[in-house]
Amino acid sequence: MQEIGKFKILVIILFVYLFSLRLVLAEDKQIPAKEVVARGVWVSVFSGKKVLYSEGGVHNLIAQCNKAKINEIYLQIFQSGNAYYDSKICDKTKYDQMVAAAGLDTLDLLLREAGQHNIKVFAWVNILGLGKNEKADILNKYGNSILTRDQYQRLSKISTGTELDKYYSREDMIFLEPGDPKVESYMLTIINEIINRYPLFSGIHLDYMRYPSPIPFVPGSRFNKFGLTYGYGAMNVERFRDKTGINVLDTLNNEDEYLAWDNWKRQQVTDLVRKIYSLVKVKSAALAVSCAVIPVTERAYSNAFADWSAWLEEGIVDYVVLMSYTKDNQFVKETVKSSLGHRGKGKIYVGIGVFLMKDNPDLFSNQFRLITELAPDGIVLYSIDDLSDQLIGYLN
Repeated sequence: MQEIGKFKILVIILFVYLFSLRLVLAEDKQIPAKEVVARGVWVSVFSGKKVLYSEGGVHNLIAQCNKAKINEIYLQIFQSGNAYYDSKICDKTKYDQMVAAAGLDTLDLLLREAGQHNIKVFAWVNILGLGKNEKADILNKYGNSILTRDQYQRLSKISTGTELDKYYSREDMIFLEPGDPKVESYMLTIINEIINRYPLFSGIHLDYMRYPSPIPFVPGSRFNKFGLTYGYGAMNVERFRDKTGINVLDTLNNEDEYLAWDNWKRQQVTDLVRKIYSLVKVKSAALAVSCAVIPVTERAYSNAFADWSAWLEEGIVDYVVLMSYTKDNQFVKETVKSSLGHRGKGKIYVGIGVFLMKDNPDLFSNQFRLITELAPDGIVLYSIDDLSDQLIGYLN
């Protein structure tokens, strides 16, 4: 009889457990995927929509954002050393052309209109990448010595084909050397001008905050004889030699020297990020500082020397936006899942390459849903030109 009583108790316990588990699972099914609060779109200076060239262009952008439930605009206003805003520092020919075409300052108009629709607008600024603009104001002022170079003393922009270019793909654009104090000073002046001239911006969005990233990439300077790596700008090399006694153009002899040089280059990029962040926050703590970044942390760290994970840990950016531009949904899933573990004190947004999927709405829909389910802090679409009404339908 005692055995039967024990059996009944066990059955009752098992029943209660299974019933409780069923309730939990039922509740889980009712919990929707975490809503991504921030939904943004990049608006490039190369946009065929020419948003800032007419009053109608501004109104159309706002209308499209409302339709797609987009509440953040990343507006490119400094690209390849050219100002697409009212600058007193550098060449603002592009801005003057916009004003002439529209008959008014459409940048001011956009900022006012966006605010009325609860849409934040961020000033998207290319920091170290100059495209192919060899006549940029900063180069006219300081000369080519402020450009970064590879270990063979070549600029990142391809001028003439060499044997090496048969094996390595370069970005084919010129980059400033972050380890040159003149570059740092100039870019801080640009940022300061923007936030003072346009107080209605919600923050600064940094781009090309890194060294050039050739493919295939080498994981650190100890592999320099096999690949390409940058940071060999004249002043950067000189400052490192003054600090360590090591001439990197001559030789790096051992693991400690390799590591010291790589850490130095990462520090130059990080120092510039930190100073921009400090400058912006002194102006207003409410202004956000974000940065578009290479989504694979190892490549960003070892090859582009952009340690964005450390930036988030230190709190010198409010969030980063992963440039996860690919048609490979499994790759997106793996890189985003990995990256979300690096939030630190900040947030992580995911950038989707809409331009790759504009003719494949099902792929776009699947990728958008996949990323949303991973619950990043925001999603940013690249770019406004590729966001058709059909794709907008998948966002709602």
